[in-house]
Amino acid sequence: MKIGILSYRSHPYSGGQGIYVRHLSKALQKLGHEVTVLSGPPYPNLDASIQLEKIPSLDLFESEDRIKEFKFRFLFSPIDLYEWINVMTGGFPEPYTFGKRVLKHLQESQQVFDVILDNQSLCSSLLDIQKFYPLAVTIHHPITKDHKLEMENASNWKERLSSRRWHNFLPMQKKVAPKLKKIICVSKSSMQDTIQELQVKPEKLEVILNGIDVDTFKPNKNMKIIENRIVTTASADIPLKGLRYLIDALPKVLEDFPKTHLIVIGKSPNESKIRKLIEDLDLNEKVIFKSNLSEEEIVDIYHTSQIAVIPSLYEGFGFGAGEAMACGTPLISTDSGGLKDVIGDSAVRIQSGSVKDIEKEINNLFNDDERRRELSLKGRKRMEDLFDWKISASKYVKVFEEIINIHKSANN
Repeated sequence: MKIGILSYRSHPYSGGQGIYVRHLSKALQKLGHEVTVLSGPPYPNLDASIQLEKIPSLDLFESEDRIKEFKFRFLFSPIDLYEWINVMTGGFPEPYTFGKRVLKHLQESQQVFDVILDNQSLCSSLLDIQKFYPLAVTIHHPITKDHKLEMENASNWKERLSSRRWHNFLPMQKKVAPKLKKIICVSKSSMQDTIQELQVKPEKLEVILNGIDVDTFKPNKNMKIIENRIVTTASADIPLKGLRYLIDALPKVLEDFPKTHLIVIGKSPNESKIRKLIEDLDLNEKVIFKSNLSEEEIVDIYHTSQIAVIPSLYEGFGFGAGEAMACGTPLISTDSGGLKDVIGDSAVRIQSGSVKDIEKEINNLFNDDERRRELSLKGRKRMEDLFDWKISASKYVKVFEEIINIHKSANN
């Protein structure tokens, strides 16, 4: 079948969206289907067999001086003007504006797709798109969860106002989600949250666990493990990721293991609560941020790390946990949200938000060579047995066939 995948932004090296688009499209192609990805910037790094159709935005978040990005032509383009004003006032308009642009692109190009899959834009234009195409939508997790945690962690009214302004796309998503015909969730927890947060009827939902690229993320016994190196994947400015609890735990760990250092796969914060915490704890030399890494570079970090820690307060799925396990890196993780589906009994579980748990389990694993070897083997086996992208793609195809039949019945 001809499959179109919509993705409003698909950063190839950070965040799960670009990873998801790349590997799912490749796995579907390997099953014999023709896949086209229609994406806004940043564009994904796709397999050579996948066609990419770029749906340009103003891409204002990549600009250092957004005021200078204003063009006179915006006055004659309502979508461009809306995007510029919205960003300048602290909003995140990309899900909405991408939807308008991709709908126009589909109408003008009159492309033939047997089915379209939307990667969580949940934009209002989907309600028009599903009139013409069989449509399924992936929800990794409702962004309402991010917003609630940000509001809980806000220090003052300015931070709360900023969070409300940024999440001004949420009313649109709450309105659109219940009207969609088929939604795919990436974990059981994500499905339950979609029911509760977005008021979607359970019969419209299907759970398909994401895959992990077990061919790229695999153990390498020839790489030298660096003593007391910890790796985590986290966005420093997102409370949801729980990075501050891991950083808070480091001083105690350093008392027994002075060589301990943490590599964070994610952007380095400039002025933020995380940066201040690192400075207050005198950890500038012990916490290293690395971003814009290729998959190969990320794999090398996992191979040289003695343990991985995922301290997230919530995850819809948890690519970082799965990739660490696939590489054979012993994992300590919370089981919040979709993480419980990923880690099973193949990682050390900790309570989310518990600095003491993190301190204790890092010390235990550093002291226990046999336990690390056991977790390494169990983690890899779990990823091979349950999380190969071929398994996920086959389940997507079954859902696509179902939604195609529903669409045909509705139009006959």
